[in-house]
Amino acid sequence: MRGFRITYNAPVILTFSILAALVHVIGGDGVSSEFKRYFIAWPNLDGFQQYLGLFSHVLGHGNWAHLVGNFTMILLLGPLLEERHGSKSLLMMIALTAAVTGLINAIFINQALLGASGIVFMFILLASIVNIKRREIPLTFILVAILYLGGEVRAAFRDDNISQMAHLVGGLAGAVFGFINANVLGAGDAPDRVAKPKAKAKPLAELDPEKRKEQLVAAKLAELRAKQDRLNKGS
Repeated sequence: MRGFRITYNAPVILTFSILAALVHVIGGDGVSSEFKRYFIAWPNLDGFQQYLGLFSHVLGHGNWAHLVGNFTMILLLGPLLEERHGSKSLLMMIALTAAVTGLINAIFINQALLGASGIVFMFILLASIVNIKRREIPLTFILVAILYLGGEVRAAFRDDNISQMAHLVGGLAGAVFGFINANVLGAGDAPDRVAKPKAKAKPLAELDPEKRKEQLVAAKLAELRAKQDRLNKGS
């Protein structure tokens, strides 16, 4: 029996998780280190660091609890979504969600933002409609939207350090991506998962000279063995 092997089964999700962990190991808790400041979405856009932060803020986290809480959900849902939508599509969804969240934060919210919680909410809503069909709205999607996004709307009136805006934007992005993919892919179709036809054996004439010679020798030997077997039986 062959042994099991560890596979890098979801390259986008695993790379995302590893990078976020490295950022926190290097930058530490809080936002005081100069390195960590490159992984924050700032309320103003006046330099390279601020524009980079539109995308990179999803890699920065305030502490280990913040990081572990987000990536527990990302590692749970992410591989399934990457299998369903494909690595390139999921990477694009993450980048777009991060950029839109960072822009809304810069335009309307006067505070620094970091963390992948918007990506988590995008994954939750996207996962709730993973098997969506054209012209259908799954009841599971409606219930998840009420539970998660409704809860964030109520929480928005509390005075805390949690960005409900990022959660709401992420959730809405996940819903939009899900319905767009339903119209593009159709019911239950997954990209890059089409079974390839098995390769047929090439005719002898199409083989290179060395392989053709090997096959001819093998055929001749088989013929000689068959003749020898018949002679042995007749004697």
